[in-house]
Amino acid sequence: MTATGVGVGLAAALFLVGVVLVIWCVEVFIEAVARSAVAFGISGFFLAVVLAGIDLENAVLGLTAAGVALPDLALGTVFGEALFVLTVAVGLAGLLVPFEPRVPRAYLGLLLAVPIPAFVMSLDGTIGRTQGAVLLAAFVPLLAAIFWRERVSETAYLLSGEVAEVVDREDPHAADLEANGGAGERAREAEDGGLELPDLEDRSGPFALGVAALATVGLTAGSLLTVVSAERLFVAAGISGLAFGATVLSFVASIEELALTLEPVRRGQSHLAVGNVVGSTVFYLTANVGLIALVRPIDAGGAVLTVHWPALAAGLLVVTAMLARGRVTRAGGAALLGLYVLYWILNYV
Repeated sequence: MTATGVGVGLAAALFLVGVVLVIWCVEVFIEAVARSAVAFGISGFFLAVVLAGIDLENAVLGLTAAGVALPDLALGTVFGEALFVLTVAVGLAGLLVPFEPRVPRAYLGLLLAVPIPAFVMSLDGTIGRTQGAVLLAAFVPLLAAIFWRERVSETAYLLSGEVAEVVDREDPHAADLEANGGAGERAREAEDGGLELPDLEDRSGPFALGVAALATVGLTAGSLLTVVSAERLFVAAGISGLAFGATVLSFVASIEELALTLEPVRRGQSHLAVGNVVGSTVFYLTANVGLIALVRPIDAGGAVLTVHWPALAAGLLVVTAMLARGRVTRAGGAALLGLYVLYWILNYV
């Protein structure tokens, strides 16, 4: 094997190690923050909704890529992970376990409306820091509206399983979760099957905060390792950072999303799967794009307008139509998976 081949092989190995480290550290961070927050008296239901609506893996990888002057790689992860959730996660769920979700009209409207601001900004060819700040600011009232909707609803659509489990055990107001149909044990079961996490049960709030701080260090190291290795790989392959981020990086980093969608559907809790789709889409297209643009202005012309926005629009329209109809069938699931395959092809032609 040539030195070049060894270098690329090592970069691929480091890339995978970095992604796994990021995913594991995010889970540790969420659980540690949840335990410390509950110990300090912060509302468990609030935490469960907020952390369900924020994709920390994508945010950390995007910020790191933008920080090392790879905003195209960062933007690629936004489109790639959004399409993965919409087409692969929902598509596989429909293909394996056809389901009939009941989705509030407000969430259907949100799915269709939330991409509009970022798309309009893209038409100028660049999303700058001021526009990034606007997108980031827009996420706050949207998340507040989602929290209010979840609070008054009989069925909770957005709940972080890690937080719900902690709250069920430690928060004296855990009835909030049960009253909203998001029992912590069931929500956590929907997310089981991941990496082994440290046991923080019976630990103090300050101890859990310390673990969260260590997880942040691991997140930083893992994301840097991932991004630097990714650059080595897409340069060696002769492809753009945008295409690599939208396909390879986002695919590997999004595998966990399958569990967050498939398991709830399999257990007859399709509302949690729908909540994951809604929450992820809102975060990706407001806060995530905004954070990247704040760190480094984004080139939003070229393939962004001709490939990525049309693919995202197609995915959103098809999924929203299925959810509005209240049926995700095997044929529909196969169509969504086909759309994702087409998206990969378009990135490399």
